[in-house]
Amino acid sequence: MRRDDLRNIVIIAHVDHGKTTLVDCLLHQSGQFRESQLSSERILDSNDLEKERGITILAKNIALPYNGVKINIVDTPGHADFGGEVERVLSMADGAVVLVDAAEGPMPQTRFVLSKALEVGLKPIVLINKIDKPDARPHEVVDEVLDLFLSLGASDEIAEFPYLFASAKAGFASEDPTVREGDMRPLLDLVLKHIPGPDVNPDGPLQMRVTTLDWSEYTGRIAIGRIKSGKIKKGQSVMISKANDTFERGRVVALHVFENLGRAEVDEVGAGDIVAVTGIEDIDIGDTICAVDNPTPLPRVAVDAPTLEMMFTINTSPLLGKDGKYVTSRNLRDRLEKELERNVALRVRPGDSGDSFLVSGRGVLHLAVLIETMRREGYELAVGKPQVIMRTTDGVKEEPYEQLVIEVPSEKMGPVMELVGERRGELVEMQPRGDYSQVIFTIPSRGLIGLRTKLLNSTQGEAIVNHRFESYRPLSGEVPRRANGAMISMVSGKAVGFALFALQERSDMFVRHGDEVYEGMIVGENSRSDDLTVNPTKEKKLTNMRASGSDENIVLRPPREMSLEVALEYIEDDELVEVTPNHIRLRKILLKETDRRRQSRK
Repeated sequence: MRRDDLRNIVIIAHVDHGKTTLVDCLLHQSGQFRESQLSSERILDSNDLEKERGITILAKNIALPYNGVKINIVDTPGHADFGGEVERVLSMADGAVVLVDAAEGPMPQTRFVLSKALEVGLKPIVLINKIDKPDARPHEVVDEVLDLFLSLGASDEIAEFPYLFASAKAGFASEDPTVREGDMRPLLDLVLKHIPGPDVNPDGPLQMRVTTLDWSEYTGRIAIGRIKSGKIKKGQSVMISKANDTFERGRVVALHVFENLGRAEVDEVGAGDIVAVTGIEDIDIGDTICAVDNPTPLPRVAVDAPTLEMMFTINTSPLLGKDGKYVTSRNLRDRLEKELERNVALRVRPGDSGDSFLVSGRGVLHLAVLIETMRREGYELAVGKPQVIMRTTDGVKEEPYEQLVIEVPSEKMGPVMELVGERRGELVEMQPRGDYSQVIFTIPSRGLIGLRTKLLNSTQGEAIVNHRFESYRPLSGEVPRRANGAMISMVSGKAVGFALFALQERSDMFVRHGDEVYEGMIVGENSRSDDLTVNPTKEKKLTNMRASGSDENIVLRPPREMSLEVALEYIEDDELVEVTPNHIRLRKILLKETDRRRQSRK
């Protein structure tokens, strides 16, 4: 039977198309809150990294009442690197609001999330957002979305999707793209009309698959998922179906359903609703909570395999332990194991040495967010160069390829074609859009490492770069490495302005006057292709003799500041990024020059 008093929907879209802004708008117009409760922008982007970067990293649930129906809404990330978050929460919904920018149209991540939604049988509603942008082209975008549905093999019924035009920022939705007033009720009406209530078996044995884990200092682990069959009660004994086809017994201590922005405690929850279960400590994403007398597990959540791998190891620099609280390999292993519990797209395996781990993820940003979170928690670690994960099929070595979409001013197309071409990218399609052009390439994942920074530099920051995994193909030729060598400190101490002034004529410096340096640390980029060892701590000889020109004024250029992602893409195979709570430094794996020379001779 279907429940008419409930709707479960997921909002899916490409990054920056306005999912979280739409949720903000629905919360504001719901009438459930005082204005002071909704004072900030992007209310659901609650953790510090989400607020700083302006992106959604973790999927989140809210629930709103409308015309006597409870609507459970799941907001999902839009960046391809966090696709694992999307894949695991889709099974909680019956329908999807597919958000598409009225100017940009369907982008790579739109295709990815829509294909996953159609695979699990979600009923889609399309919302053409940002129609108040000056370059909006709503009717063309509707046609592009239809082409996308057909290219994904959608049935005729699904391809006849209902759609609306909206501006989540201005707070209106309408069937007419010229309207610039109103509210979001047309969207909610469309949800009630076209998205079915959950199909449930209220009298069957209990089945609830865990799709999200939360944590409370007071109650421990909290399992969140949708009840497929039966009902669950507070204090009930249950069976937990684990990954290795074993069962464990547990007891439900408390139940919470989603209500507005928070949760409300209840004694019993029926099939179809999304519930948070407290009290079962040893439970993981993908496990099924079943009835004791008839344990029937649901299929586990399937997530696409990672495409990128990095080595995580302990920090072994001379500055070890000056910033962080957690510096040992045991600390690092425990933290990575904890991350595996909730980050389903992550993989961890032991490295070559006992204190290193090979961590696999969907992309540089996926792993950079994990590293950034760890450094803020007080961890110190060193990270190696990102490496793509190869595979062998029928004796042929294959590598991952991605679809790369670049939107760039037409007059700056030359550097883009040159940069992508030298990294073995192949042009698929080019579309002019006013003063801009949208160019689509297929490119090996290896070629993407470090490409974004070069593209932004060559187009003065005007290129918009997006990519998504496409397929595995036979290994292509070499991809160019970094053209410039590193400038490496030969001593430990503090960098001095006198030495930096002399060095900056032949390099870009990464350190400033007064920074701590050590032997083997990378302090700049050499103007030539080979590495150069230098002394950035050399001070001026002080004598009582004076000569013309010896007291020239020292003017230091600002050093090149590197974010974590840029640093990870910059390093080569023999280098590491040293990450501490307060610093990001670059270094050679072998700190002593004699060791590096011996290694090169081998």
